[in-house]
Amino acid sequence: MYVPNQFQFKEETEKIAFMKQYSFATIITNKEQVPIATQLPFYIDDRADKLVLTSHFALANEQAKYIEANTSLVLFTEPHAYISPVHYDKAESVPTWDYISVHAYGKATILEEESSKIRVLEEMIRFYDPNYLAQWDSLSDKFKKGMMRGIVAFELEVTDLQGQKKLSQNKSEAERQRIAEHLEKTENTVETELASYIRKL
Repeated sequence: MYVPNQFQFKEETEKIAFMKQYSFATIITNKEQVPIATQLPFYIDDRADKLVLTSHFALANEQAKYIEANTSLVLFTEPHAYISPVHYDKAESVPTWDYISVHAYGKATILEEESSKIRVLEEMIRFYDPNYLAQWDSLSDKFKKGMMRGIVAFELEVTDLQGQKKLSQNKSEAERQRIAEHLEKTENTVETELASYIRKL
């Protein structure tokens, strides 16, 4: 990822927090020199001395065949918005796009054991839908085993983590103020989210 100095994240922990907030991401893997991709929810585990992403494919998804032999790229993105030159002091300015994105690279390991698959699913439930845990616990073993047969669970240890936070840092405070005010007035919740990041600069 090309990241100009002014758009860099200050801390690694900030990238990880962003990944946890926008954890529905795109995993890209090469299949015979052609990239293939799937959108998946991820559980981000940074409790040990390494960063591990876990998720699962549907059994029929061919991408699972390539994730162990090839480095995958997982893209975490959002929020983003078009930024018009009308907000800038200079008339001779060009449009741009403000956004935040984190790229995680690593090779994945497929989890074959049923206990590992259950662990992955229960981590996802605790993260995304803790209210569902009681219902999950009440389900029959037969139903759960059927679910296990329909998925390919995996974990990916991140070996390279890159990020960009392009929030008009190269513009004046007054220009950023106008941009944030404009984004806050829209009905687009993605744009209003971006405005809050701009205000935090």
